[in-house]
Amino acid sequence: MTDNRDNDTLTSVDNLFGKLPDHLLIEIFIRVPVSEWAQISCVKKQWANLFRGESLWQAALMRTFPLAGQAKRWPGPIPRGLSKRRFAALYVSKHIFTVDNEIDEIVGHTYLFLKEQLELSTMPAPSGILHGTIIDQFIACGKSREDAHELASQIWLAVIDNLEENQHTFLLLKRLALEGDVFLPFPYSRSIKVQWRVFEKLFTDFRDCFDHADYYNVLAMAKNKFQPIPSSWLGY
Repeated sequence: MTDNRDNDTLTSVDNLFGKLPDHLLIEIFIRVPVSEWAQISCVKKQWANLFRGESLWQAALMRTFPLAGQAKRWPGPIPRGLSKRRFAALYVSKHIFTVDNEIDEIVGHTYLFLKEQLELSTMPAPSGILHGTIIDQFIACGKSREDAHELASQIWLAVIDNLEENQHTFLLLKRLALEGDVFLPFPYSRSIKVQWRVFEKLFTDFRDCFDHADYYNVLAMAKNKFQPIPSSWLGY
């Protein structure tokens, strides 16, 4: 008897939501925690279409980041995109890069740009080109050379720390580690902190992925760049 009542209740709720117009569904969904949006979008085709559309993301952007509507478009190689992209960029800026409660949208966009280039590409561009693109973007937005270099380094570190631990990431990090040094003027030179983190990830999180030859090739490159190296990196 209880099971029948529960089923009747679920059916009634489903019918109720099914009759709501899209604009009311949007107002409900944007008040649900972001962590549940992916699950909600899988419930019904209608709801999935809402999450693929622009209206929901415009509403979410204005509710969560009300000052976003005042932001002007910026110059540079990394575009701002539509509302969904802007929401993701602002969310990243708030939760990873917020300094003194200030949210810089362009920082989130550069993070998304770099992460996608590294994760989705079968053969990403050399790190020097990606780093240069980020530097150019920050300088185009009025950042000083020093600030551009520091922000780019923070973004590289954050992306490296948030890459999935899989074979693609291992091959990516190995390629970054084995890239030859090319002299570039500041701020286009690669950060030592970023280069160190690449080797640190390889020798800690991905040690079991090495074969004998790869390990000693990467270790030789590490010794060429850093002296001394941690003892924890040693031993195949």
